[in-house]
Amino acid sequence: MNEASQPALAGKIAVVTGASRGVGKGVALALGDHGMTVYVTGRTLEPGKGAHPGSLRETADEITKRGGRGVPVRCDHADDADVAKLFSEVEEAHGRLDVLVNNVFAIPDGPLFGTPFWKQPIGFWDTMHTVGLRSHYVASVNAAPLLLATPDSLVANVSSFGGRSYQVNVAYGVGKAGVDRLARDMAKDLRPHSVCSVSLYPGIVRTERVLAGELPFDTKVSESPELTGRAVAALAGDPDRMRHTGKVLIVAELAALYGFTDVDGGVPVSLARAGGKSGSESGAST
Repeated sequence: MNEASQPALAGKIAVVTGASRGVGKGVALALGDHGMTVYVTGRTLEPGKGAHPGSLRETADEITKRGGRGVPVRCDHADDADVAKLFSEVEEAHGRLDVLVNNVFAIPDGPLFGTPFWKQPIGFWDTMHTVGLRSHYVASVNAAPLLLATPDSLVANVSSFGGRSYQVNVAYGVGKAGVDRLARDMAKDLRPHSVCSVSLYPGIVRTERVLAGELPFDTKVSESPELTGRAVAALAGDPDRMRHTGKVLIVAELAALYGFTDVDGGVPVSLARAGGKSGSESGAST
């Protein structure tokens, strides 16, 4: 997206869940580029304290360096009280919320790939659906009063091509399909209040886990974590965003629609147009 066409988002307020690393971090940084105040949440507050590289403090500091304002808030999205406290803090400080990005996701330990569902722990279902589906609902419930008080606000739910076809395993796919349905059904309730609700499909994302070889995805055709953030920014800055509400939107196709590129200047390829045969790692683990 060229400078002249960048959305006017400076000073607006966003919450990005699961932003210690991965797609959530990429989204938060991209929103920071537009001068937004971005609350970033997750369980890893300080550097070196998590099982993987990345922390809320580092994400928030980078947002601020880019011209926004990063606000790190440690929040366990499996704990409803933690989530309620987060949005109470946003309400007390600002009384509004322009953008909610439901991204947080938990990846359980164990045989994620190539193992039939009856040989996987039943706990896979609980882990991925508690933090990755239920967590999006709980965050949206708590955010709704703030979103309704803010003209032309946006809820962006980070999903995956796993909501459309088999990816990773059964529990994963059902969870992502649930995220898509959540976005669609919330859109019905939110539409009278001019709040847009969408589900986003990144492609294969070069997250920390993917680059470390922990997840078996081919990165030949892949995206940076910030590409999804550029899509969120474009939607948030679009005065006609309500045309998208209730829909599943592919990040690469939004890049073509709004005219933005990836951080390296590359033009992303939509997996849907490429046949959608590759896996997608679009969730960020905190």
